[in-house]
Amino acid sequence: MSENPLKVSLERDGRLLRLTLARPKANIIDAAMIAALQAALNEHLSNARLRGVLLAAEGPHFSFGASVDEHLPESCAQMLQQLHALILQLVESPVPVLVAVQGQCLGGGLEVAAAGHLLFAAPGAMLGQPEVKLAVFAPAASCLLPERIGQARADDLLFSGRSVTAEEACRIGLVNAVADDPAQAALDYFDQNLAPLSASTLRYAVRASRSEMTQRVRVKLAAVERLYLQELMKTHDALEGLTAFIAKRPAEWQDR
Repeated sequence: MSENPLKVSLERDGRLLRLTLARPKANIIDAAMIAALQAALNEHLSNARLRGVLLAAEGPHFSFGASVDEHLPESCAQMLQQLHALILQLVESPVPVLVAVQGQCLGGGLEVAAAGHLLFAAPGAMLGQPEVKLAVFAPAASCLLPERIGQARADDLLFSGRSVTAEEACRIGLVNAVADDPAQAALDYFDQNLAPLSASTLRYAVRASRSEMTQRVRVKLAAVERLYLQELMKTHDALEGLTAFIAKRPAEWQDR
């Protein structure tokens, strides 16, 4: 696709990297978007002056999720490997990743957001992992949500596929703050709390806080990716759910 799916800018005198998903309204997390995010992070995260990343999105919605077409058997292995590499890049970011969410933040979109450090959401934003309704599951969210909100609350979202409002997401700890302008709220947080700090010490603080979590996510993500590709994708219902969604018809489960 000729248009760049991501807008990249260095702001705050090189202290802040702003990444904006720029393919509204859906902002699908497809191969092109994943590659653009990885390239920007690869280029800028080593900048010694950097104190934070702001991940935001144009349009009414943060992201409808990953490309369902890319989840089909012929492409899902490559797609998952690329997405999970990006997820780990965000989880292991040496500087805080602030995420501004509005509208729908679903599926792979929420996985990318949840891999960040602090989430700011607009009132009425909806966050969810609806994959189970298509007879698949969300590998990265299966690793990230228990870390962020605890096992019981993660189980609720992962098993039901239901979405929660920004306000409920804030109550359960998935979102840090609800604000009319979440990108501005994230910028205010950066200006007040991160910009004045020593960039080198901030990196040590991030490493210290996340050291065990990043290791747990890395190990579990490899295991659930194998579960997805080697077992789930061999079932009738997983393929039926995906193809029915693409064909816009009701799925017919055979429970196998």
